[in-house]
Amino acid sequence: MLPGAMHKPQDLITNGFVTALRERALPISVVIPDAHPGYYLDRDLVDRLRAEIVAPEATGGYRDIWLMGISLGGFGALMYARAHGPAVKGVVVLAPYLGVPGTIHEVARAGGLRKWQPDENTVNEDERGVLEWLKRYGADDSIPAIYLGYGKQDRFAAASELLRECLPSHHVTALAGAHDWATWRALWNLLLNRGLFTHNFDTRQNGCAGDKT
Repeated sequence: MLPGAMHKPQDLITNGFVTALRERALPISVVIPDAHPGYYLDRDLVDRLRAEIVAPEATGGYRDIWLMGISLGGFGALMYARAHGPAVKGVVVLAPYLGVPGTIHEVARAGGLRKWQPDENTVNEDERGVLEWLKRYGADDSIPAIYLGYGKQDRFAAASELLRECLPSHHVTALAGAHDWATWRALWNLLLNRGLFTHNFDTRQNGCAGDKT
């Protein structure tokens, strides 16, 4: 679980994210790193996560690796999945930060991720690289299952709407709410109640790279 920019690992515990798993008796171990913004600025978040958390867990008998992130943490989870997709079973992003407003507006003006064509000289930038990767969801089997939850009044809702267009409808949960813990907690519980870790979904339906019917 990756916290947001202004959050501490304890905030996820205090707000019941781990308790929600325990209440449902889900056989899931949880690690919440102190992935503060410095890791993003230094561009070493992915390497640190792999070296210090994910690789050791993957070799320690765990069957599946899932990533969950809130706000900036959602972006971090997607960054990791982009770099190491085959090693990740699924990604849950709640109100994810997906880019600065100018980039999000650029994608929206293009008609969404499916129609957006990033400049080849910028796809190595973290934000544009992640967006370019997301637009291939459904066509690239190396991309793990992605589940999205967001509040309809969230300040990042426009970015979430762009991502929503790429995902199967049953991978998206939206409700009235803002960019706050009450909304994220409600989204997390809804996702768990819908069988996030207990059902097998067809994760390759729809997708930005193909036509929707």
